[in-house]
Amino acid sequence: MTVLAAVIALVGSLFFALGAALQQFEAVGSAKPTLLTLLRRPRWLFGGLSILFGGGLHIVALGLGPLTVVQPMGVASLLFALPIAAALHGRRPTRKELSAAGVVAAGLIGLVLLVPESEGPTYLSPNGVLTLLAVAGVASVLLWAGSKIASPAGRAALLATSAGVLYGATATLMRALVDGSWNWWYLLALPVPALLALMMLQRAYAVGHFGVSFASLQVADPLTAVAFGALLLGEPLPSGLVPIAAAALTAVGTLALARTSPLEARQ
Repeated sequence: MTVLAAVIALVGSLFFALGAALQQFEAVGSAKPTLLTLLRRPRWLFGGLSILFGGGLHIVALGLGPLTVVQPMGVASLLFALPIAAALHGRRPTRKELSAAGVVAAGLIGLVLLVPESEGPTYLSPNGVLTLLAVAGVASVLLWAGSKIASPAGRAALLATSAGVLYGATATLMRALVDGSWNWWYLLALPVPALLALMMLQRAYAVGHFGVSFASLQVADPLTAVAFGALLLGEPLPSGLVPIAAAALTAVGTLALARTSPLEARQ
């Protein structure tokens, strides 16, 4: 079952990477890639379905195998996404680009495997939900504001990080709902950070540096969810020097991607 879980998770990562690359291809070069505009593009919609299918396969894999096997397979989406995106733009990924992505993936694998598993159900109070939305909102706005004065690669990274923070908030709220923190307005609040994250991510993709934007998203999303889990749900944090080294590795890899990832233009 463990081998089957690993294979399913790997296939899920491939679909997730394909979906991200297709959506970036449709968004790149647009001054303001609004969701209404992108929803009219079949390739962008297919990318969304591919992402949903990949996420579903990842959930199935988690039900069949241990987290220590499934999660590293999920990180592989970064390594799949770069060649797919490069092919869509009619080029080959460079060695430096793939090497930097490998460093990010190695750091992410270390981080996801070092996060201790929580014990028992979680509870998120109404004040906790408001804090979650406020912190995520302020952080995303600051990142968006910073992107206005950044270089193209920096803009892609900051916008994607903003999206990752909002997706991390969405994941935290979803986790609380699944564990029994039911309240009707929790359900109404859930789509807000998710839709804002999707909008921010398309703006990041529109800049053109797919490698750095996708890597920034992959880093920011789980780290934000872990931080919110510790802050609001009382979940444990990893300790020691190894998590710090893994985080540093992801940072170094992302910076390297920012320097090596080319500025794409839609063909």
